[in-house]
Amino acid sequence: MSQHIDFPLEGDYVELNQLLKLTGLCDSGGAGKAIVASGAVTVDGAVELRKTCKVRAGQAVALAGHVIHVTAG
Repeated sequence: MSQHIDFPLEGDYVELNQLLKLTGLCDSGGAGKAIVASGAVTVDGAVELRKTCKVRAGQAVALAGHVIHVTAG
């Protein structure tokens, strides 16, 4: 069973590694980069390896049973 997290976006986008940090799924942006590089993160169902991928409103990010829904702030 997955845990859903709603993340209201404050600008046009948030970098993927920062999103993981801001939602509490990792301790720092550096840890977020390592998690993304490991291939453990998907964006809209596809594995994303770009650490600073721009995530925009309407997209869904998944990691280890957590699904982050990015919404327009």
